[in-house]
Amino acid sequence: MSIQTLQPPLTAALDLRETIRKQGFAVLSAESVAQLSGASLEALKQLESTWASLAPDQYLKDGGRYRYRRHSSYEINGDQVTSVAHRAHWQPLSYNALHGGMHRWFEPVEAHVSQDSAWQALLRFLGRVASEMHGPQTWFTEAHQFRIDTADGIGRPTPEGAHRDGVHLVAVFMVGRHHIKGGETRVFEMTTPFGQRFTLTQPWSVLLLDDERVIHETTPIQPTEENGCRDTLVVTLRAKSFLDDPAMIKA
Repeated sequence: MSIQTLQPPLTAALDLRETIRKQGFAVLSAESVAQLSGASLEALKQLESTWASLAPDQYLKDGGRYRYRRHSSYEINGDQVTSVAHRAHWQPLSYNALHGGMHRWFEPVEAHVSQDSAWQALLRFLGRVASEMHGPQTWFTEAHQFRIDTADGIGRPTPEGAHRDGVHLVAVFMVGRHHIKGGETRVFEMTTPFGQRFTLTQPWSVLLLDDERVIHETTPIQPTEENGCRDTLVVTLRAKSFLDDPAMIKA
């Protein structure tokens, strides 16, 4: 049985900057991602197997066991991507009511993945997008590999609900959907009731969000067969500094 989903409103590569300016987000096809990043679809596909080695997320406060992830940080300045010493992921409660205020030490992205030419090309591409939006500067960047599975019957991509991430640009790359239904993306303007909903399905398509203007969430997933899961790569870019615990900075 086929499952009907709402297709995302794709933006042509040449219209990316203007679309984000007008509505605060844009969705690019995998072909546009390849065109703008310089990473071939074949090279991106080679990364997909690395999602099988993600570690369980030990910090879920809803008692779930459905999320696996790796996390690493970078500084992007022009075409230069520099890996940063492994650090905790931290958000205030104002951005993440469920997991905010916690220093979450996830396993790092594997070194061969961080050094992969396609991975690096994606980061450089996102640095260019952020600089077009806010002016050239160093971008303090966090990359999260996520796998949400349905072994317990349901998986929640965003257990915190609709939220901002406290950054300037958020990129959500669809890596793969396997034997699932659900997982609908919802994007809402910060200051109006206007919103859109759709389902990312194409591997290496991407949702780009101006995090200062919109909030976003993804609905839960359920299995259609055994071993259902949803794999994504979420990358956030922030100006001036990483989002860190003020208490730790003062210390």
